[in-house]
Amino acid sequence: MKTSPKPTKISLMLADVDGALVTNDKLVTPRARAAVAALRAAGIGFTITSGRPPRGMKMLIDDLKIDTIIAGFNGGVFVNPDLSVIQSRFISRAAGARALEVIEQHKLEGWLYTATDWFVPDPQGAHVAREAWTVKFEAKVSTDFGPLLDSAVKIVGVSDDLDAVAKCEAALQAELHGQASAARSQPYYLDVTNPEANKGGVVEFLSRSLHIPAEEIATIGDMPNDVMMFDKSGLSIAMGNASPQVQAQANFVTLSNEEDGFAYAMEKFVLPRATSASA
Repeated sequence: MKTSPKPTKISLMLADVDGALVTNDKLVTPRARAAVAALRAAGIGFTITSGRPPRGMKMLIDDLKIDTIIAGFNGGVFVNPDLSVIQSRFISRAAGARALEVIEQHKLEGWLYTATDWFVPDPQGAHVAREAWTVKFEAKVSTDFGPLLDSAVKIVGVSDDLDAVAKCEAALQAELHGQASAARSQPYYLDVTNPEANKGGVVEFLSRSLHIPAEEIATIGDMPNDVMMFDKSGLSIAMGNASPQVQAQANFVTLSNEEDGFAYAMEKFVLPRATSASA
């Protein structure tokens, strides 16, 4: 783990969704719901960021009464609680086309998201049914993503060959450096977004938009793409189900998402910092 941060006030809690805020069954536990309410009562704002499209987070926005900016697609789209778009960060056509080529070369299946829709080449493909159940809307089928590239906010490479996903991630990071961000949001999902659309960028956008110093923002997550927001925030928490490499980049490690690790982290690490702590 990183060195524990100097005690400071926390004004905003930014949570990753899958593998962190919710259980493996994509549920918010009663204890997690109570923890969010306790944050609000203590004067700490709460919001979420995810590789999910905004539509795929609507049930959480309503359930947890989120009343501030939400970041979908890892910062590819920022929306209000009613899902009205504040800002979209598109992938360039050239970077999107090349990303799809590299994804195909590594034998991953490519998906494409616009700000409002999700496209797949095969509705029976790996993880399509699971994703539809998670985000609560169905994919549209397209075997030609060319006409969609000018409106792409996220491209995903999907495979259960986890070694191939990791190799594809490294290849895209090397080839598209500066043109796009490529990072796994799940072991089997490789997300490609605008280079500014990453979770570190989410912290920066929220800090600017909400006039909250980045050092007063706390973050929690479980995957390699969460490390970017760890690096930008004042306090970072890795889930117990995160890899040792991810845990090493956080200030604290909590329990797993199946053990109410989110709620435990709020109770132990965040709520005590609701007001300025002495050095």
